Amino acid sequence: METTGADFFLALINIVFLDLVLAGDNAIVIGLAARNLQPATQKKAIIYGTAGAVVLRIIATILMVSLLKVPWLMLIGGILLIGIAYKLLTDENDHSDIKAGKSLGAAIRTIIIADAAMGLDNVLAVAGAAKHNMLLVTIGLLISVPIVVWGSTLFIKLINRFPWIIYLGAAVLGFTASSMITDEIHFKVFFDTHVMIRYLFIAAVIVGVLAAGHFKKRASKLQREQTS
Repeated sequence: METTGADFFLALINIVFLDLVLAGDNAIVIGLAARNLQPATQKKAIIYGTAGAVVLRIIATILMVSLLKVPWLMLIGGILLIGIAYKLLTDENDHSDIKAGKSLGAAIRTIIIADAAMGLDNVLAVAGAAKHNMLLVTIGLLISVPIVVWGSTLFIKLINRFPWIIYLGAAVLGFTASSMITDEIHFKVFFDTHVMIRYLFIAAVIVGVLAAGHFKKRASKLQREQTS
């Protein structure tokens, strides 16, 4: 797919931002898996474990980009991504099942396995935002992964301090999901012909995700207040 310099740059920013927004859980897993090790060994576990996770992530994302060329998978991927956007706003994650490794090898295995198990949202979001461009996938992950590893704690603090970042992330996910659906080969001609309907559909998905997530979060908060 041909892209202009501006399109490439905007898509790259989109990929890096999505990966950062969705990386909070992965950063927590890295910390939990290595928490019982000595400081020097802890650093090695984080570096080697993350390196292994990154290699798997890049391979999985490239495979996902290829798979999204199969008819109907863009539609399925878009629907799944809408669910991920909603979950981003409403999910309260419990990581108590993440066991701390007692050795360097155990911690590395935990980091890689846990990241692979939790990484579907990242893989699908990045693949959808890449528009079948393998170069975008590679550059985006190479930029965002070091930031996740070394700046994850800071980014989590920023999200906690500025909750609107999560809403922005959910909106970007909603945009990516709806764009995937409109780019599905069976719908593309229709949406390309009816551009206004395409924009209205994308806007409806974004607003719907944000509204559903906001009200669910609000309801959960009220329920907690009533039971406490």
